[in-house]
Amino acid sequence: MEKITMLGTGAAMVTKCYNTCFTISNGKEYFLVDTGGGNTILTNLEKAKIPIDKIHNVFISHSHNDHITGIVWIIRAISQKIIDGNFKDNLNIYCHKSVEGIIRTISELLLQKKFTENIDKRIIFKQISDRKTEKILNYDITFFDIKSTKLLQYGFTAKFENGKKLTFLGDEPFNEGVHDLAKDSDYIMHEAFCLFSDRDKFKPYEKHHSTVKDACINGTKLNAGNIILMHTEDKNITNRKELYTKEGREFFKNNIIVPEDLEEITLSNKCNDTIL
Repeated sequence: MEKITMLGTGAAMVTKCYNTCFTISNGKEYFLVDTGGGNTILTNLEKAKIPIDKIHNVFISHSHNDHITGIVWIIRAISQKIIDGNFKDNLNIYCHKSVEGIIRTISELLLQKKFTENIDKRIIFKQISDRKTEKILNYDITFFDIKSTKLLQYGFTAKFENGKKLTFLGDEPFNEGVHDLAKDSDYIMHEAFCLFSDRDKFKPYEKHHSTVKDACINGTKLNAGNIILMHTEDKNITNRKELYTKEGREFFKNNIIVPEDLEEITLSNKCNDTIL
């Protein structure tokens, strides 16, 4: 059965949790989505008991440091596995062209040659384009341009073997230009920087982000079965589940999931019970 493991749930400047990144798993392999901003990616993979040699596919949505910098540690760790003869097949990195250039540059600047020499041999870049579908973990993953207001960023829809559909909308407000892709998803992953009631304090709109209210209105508009709220501030982290669920319930009547770091979300045939 498919599941998501949230390796991080926070926005860029959090200190009480890790930056938003996660894996999708079929029980055997893991598809890693973004990598956060540092080597905590390795720490949290270890805590989640996800073997790095079971990761053969990584997607980097865009080049902000809280999404891309951790890829250097993934490349280093997997390169060491390759050197030791403990990594089968290749590591595929899915990203758009400018992100690929940045990953190549920071890898060359920060890693020893023994690690970077595996790039283009066993570590392979797979350039994505708008609405291009790839087969990853035997799922149909359709990447799409989220129509970012800041820089080019991609999200994706995933269609699982059980017929369920998940949409990852990236870390900016939903754009109607991708409505046709995101509608009727069983699960939507939507950024929710803060509570709408805290908008004057955190100023999400100045940062090109959404509130819980905005995310849940979009979930209703898109007829989502479940909405997963992530990429949040961390000042309310102790009560985040309760506070976000309470505000969101006014605008989204289906299942609201507010995960913690390292929490697993089972993508079942039925809607999950609300996590409080």
